[in-house]
Amino acid sequence: MSNRNGNGALSGAVIAVAGAGGPAGRATLMRLAEAGAIVVGSDNDPERLAEAVDAASYAHGGATVVGDTVDLLDLQSTHDWAGRIEKDFGRVDGVVHLVGGWRGSETFTKTSLDDWDFLELLLIRTVQHTSLAFHEALQRSERGRYLLISAAGASKPTASNAAYAAAKAAAEAWTLAMADFFRKAGISEGADGPTSAAAILVVKALVHDAMRAERPNAKFAGFTDVKELAEAIAGVWDKSAAEVNGNRLWLTEKP
Repeated sequence: MSNRNGNGALSGAVIAVAGAGGPAGRATLMRLAEAGAIVVGSDNDPERLAEAVDAASYAHGGATVVGDTVDLLDLQSTHDWAGRIEKDFGRVDGVVHLVGGWRGSETFTKTSLDDWDFLELLLIRTVQHTSLAFHEALQRSERGRYLLISAAGASKPTASNAAYAAAKAAAEAWTLAMADFFRKAGISEGADGPTSAAAILVVKALVHDAMRAERPNAKFAGFTDVKELAEAIAGVWDKSAAEVNGNRLWLTEKP
């Protein structure tokens, strides 16, 4: 577990969190700030982002937690965000990709390709843009990590989730290609293996306190609490790049 007093592997690390305004983003900002990281969140909802940043800053006085409204669907805007972070803080040690979205259908036959168009942007294009914008800075870092949050459905698609599962699978493949870049870069720099890493954290689905309050009788079997996800994210920095690069880290049962 990452040191909760800010003296562990994340102490002073500069971490970008994409999709920071949602429940998982809020929990992640909170946990990374608690571990002593400098956290830069982005979200497409400025108000929601400001609330998440303020909550993490208030909970961990003295922590550096800032927000930046970025259009992650625009490659240049994403590159500019990466550049600002490196200029302001000197480096980038991690990117946590929490941008999400879901569309499903009643049956495979009723799948709407409009759902694919929506999910391709949210779940694939944002991964492409953040990985392309940040990969060189992450490789320069002594503890660079790119973390994609994915779903078990990518490995075992169901008839009613064709678009979602396919989009998640594509995002995973893109992330694994980035992992291969880190592997080859480490070797070319004379290291025995990767010095930075790209990895995938796999959940069935996420649950948070508001969901439990809305559905007090629901069991949410196999779901991962957002606080548990945030703990797992922080824990990746306790492991070497070689241990996590190119791997799926399962937080739920494999399908």
